[in-house]
This record gives sequence, structure tokens and C-alpha cells, in this order.
Amino acid sequence: MGGFFGAVCKQDAIADVFFGTDYHSHLGTHRGGMAAYDSTVGLQREIHNIQNSPFRTKFESIFDEMRGSSAIGCISDADPQPLLIRSKLGTCAICMVGVINNAKELIQQYFKDGGGYYSAMTGGRVNSVELIAALISQRDSFAEGIRFAQQCIDGSASILILKEGGNLIAARDLLGRTPVEIGQRDGDYCASFESFACEKLGYTVTKELGPGEIVELSPEGITQLKPPGDKMRMCAFLWTYYGYPASTYEGVNVEAMRNRDGAILAQTDEESGSHGEIDYVSGLPDSGTPLAIGYANRSHAPFARPYIKYTPTWARSFTPSRQAERERVAKMKQIPIREFIDGKNLLFVDDSIVRGTQLKETVEFLYENGAKSVHMRSGCPPIMYSCKYLNFSRANSEMELLARRVIVELEGEEGFQYLDEYSRSDTERGRNLRQAISKKFGFSSLEFQSLEGILQAIGIDPCKLCTYCWNGKE
Repeated sequence: MGGFFGAVCKQDAIADVFFGTDYHSHLGTHRGGMAAYDSTVGLQREIHNIQNSPFRTKFESIFDEMRGSSAIGCISDADPQPLLIRSKLGTCAICMVGVINNAKELIQQYFKDGGGYYSAMTGGRVNSVELIAALISQRDSFAEGIRFAQQCIDGSASILILKEGGNLIAARDLLGRTPVEIGQRDGDYCASFESFACEKLGYTVTKELGPGEIVELSPEGITQLKPPGDKMRMCAFLWTYYGYPASTYEGVNVEAMRNRDGAILAQTDEESGSHGEIDYVSGLPDSGTPLAIGYANRSHAPFARPYIKYTPTWARSFTPSRQAERERVAKMKQIPIREFIDGKNLLFVDDSIVRGTQLKETVEFLYENGAKSVHMRSGCPPIMYSCKYLNFSRANSEMELLARRVIVELEGEEGFQYLDEYSRSDTERGRNLRQAISKKFGFSSLEFQSLEGILQAIGIDPCKLCTYCWNGKE
């Protein structure tokens, strides 16, 4: 994934963009970058690897190295960005959030049409941002070029451009798969993926771009370059997992949605009687915690934290490149509270179960510390398809997905014809999937949120949401 933040200010914009970009650190762990425009210096840029050190640490000297009343910053899980680009449209800095699935085809078409060359990265791959910039430059304005690029791309692209001269162009993905928020503070303006980043810096969110909408921010105000389209497919997994709890998208706050999601899970359990006595409800930290609070409030089972994650010195568990190292770090961070584990029936709520790589170790850890039973609930349906629009799951193959692997174990690849049945809890195949996963990981019971339940928790028109990872529908 990734996120971005940009600002046009009356005075220096570096501090706002430094902190605004840092507030997107939960969206990526590979690269961080900033670019700024100053009338005397021109465009400047810095990019750092943030895999082993956070954005804030790597960019703490930026106040001495960069200046400008306009700036953009980004966090990326993929290519280095922002890039400085010079084309017939002028010189600019550009960054994006999204994924380009047909990059190879677009590059070949560029060469066929008489294009020059691209800078090659390791393995000959082309930076996605450079590819987007090349597409944009094939038209006579930034707005026309952005629209052309988005129409060419199989995937998604929300784009932020800092023009030479200091104006900022913000464009939401053609189908609005990711958000772009516009904030205003006196005569300053900002564009951000996360709404809370605007608010914490004193901006008031005055506008959320519609799907495909393009605006230009300047000291004079906001100019709409392209109106929004009628069709939207915003990522529903944004609320479930990778969106920050304090943010609001399309009028729906993430934390509140997760509370409702957990309450719906509890209501479903009440109606089905799918578990016995529960002593404590807990979230798999940290993103499962608001779901667990919603579950506990609805079920009246007390909320507790049977173990605490030790985070002051341990990196995020998915940061190391090797799976064995990620699992070891995750296990080392788990500190038991035995009073809430020993002899207790525990129910855990997680935001999702994607690969299940750490679940077995977590359950074993709980039983080693005396748990009587461990029930598991997922805040979303079984993930059956790797995301091809935002690449948030980073799966190289759909066989990395736990649900897919278990289906093959149950009836081979023929089972892929019945993914809808496996997703649901009211079918024989659905029950078999849940029982098989429970046996594999030692759960006393397992249930997933239904598609209907998660759509209810989000509460906006289902036609405006992308649910591809759950049901394969585009």
C-alpha cells in the first residue's frame, strides 16, 4: 500500500508535510520521500529506505536540507517516490498510491509509439511513478494527462503532483478505490490520504474528492480541473484493516465501523449459539481491539487483554523480510497476563485472517499459559482472492491465502468452483472450511463475518464498494 500528504502554505510547508506524511507510516514500510518547491531553490527531493528505521527518524534532518511553501510527501510499500520529472508539461514532483498490473504492456506500447527510454531498476523493472509520468506527458495538460493515465491503467492510481511554481494537483483514483481528503487552514491547503492527518495539523477537511476528481491547490484556493465520475468502487477492506482508526472516509469513521462490525459478529453468535461460556473477549492487537470492544459490549462478556504486545523496541512483526524472523519477532512481543488466561475460555476477534502465518503460534502460546479454550472470530469474510487493485495483501500467489489452501486440502482445486459456498457459514462446505481451520490452528470454534454483515457495518451503498478480495466481483 502507501499514503501521501501535500500542502500549499503561506509560509514554510516542510513541517506540515513532514508530520502529515509521518501520520501515514501505518500504510507502508519500505520507502519514504518528500519533495518541496521554493521560488529561489526550485524543486528539491529526498527519498530514504525506511525498512529498518521509521520515516520520522530518516527525515529528522529535513528541516535543514529542504525548504519551500509547497511540498508533498509519501510512504510507499513499493517503488521509491516522489520522482522529479521534466516533460513538455514542465518540471514537477509526482507520487501515487495504487498498483499498475499492466505495466509491461504499457511500457511496450510506449516504445512502439516511438517513446524514448525509462530508467531501469534492479531486474529491469520500471518505477510505476515514472510510467505514470510518461503517460501523463502524452497529453497537453496535467488534468488531461492524469485522466488518460488512469484510463490506461489496469489497477488503480491516486496521484499527487507538485508543480514548478508551487501549485499542487490532487487526483483521486478513477473509481475512488482510495480516499483523497482536502483540508483548509486559513489560507493554507492540504491533500491527504488520511483525514486525521489534516485535522491534527489544524486543517479542517472541507472536501473529499469524488472518484476520478482532479483539483489544483494554490494560495488562491481550490480549482476543480475534472469533476468526479458517477461510478465508485472504494475498497471495503480500508475500514476493516489498513485504514487508521481516527480517519473517516465517505462519512464513515473507521473505529466506529469496527465497533459495529464486532457487535454484528456477537449478534450472529447469539442467534446461532456457536460457542459456550466465554470468560473474556479480546482483540488480536492492535487492529482487532475495536472489533472486540464492539463484540464485548453487545455480548456483555467482559473485555480483557490476556497478553500485551511489547512494542518499545521490537519492530512491527511484518517488517522483517524473512517469514521465520517475522514469526519470531511476533512471538517475542507477546507478554502473557496469566490472570486473564489460566483456566479461562477466551474469544479473540481479529480484523481478518489472510495467511494465518502467526495464528498457530498465538494459540499455542495461550494454551501454554493455561487457556481452557480459544475461540476465534474474523471481522471480515474469508479472503478468497488476492487484491489486484491496491496490492494490500502482497500475495505472490492466491495459494498463499489460508482459505484457498484449506479448500485444496478438503477437495482439491475443484473446490474453487464453490468459493461462495465456502465463504458462508450456512452451507456444508462453509462449515467444513471453518472446522478444518479450527483443527489446523487449535481453535475451539471459528467464525467469519458475513459479507452482508460487513456491508451493514460500513453502512454506505454496497454498489460503491469493492469487495473483490472476498467474492471476486469487480
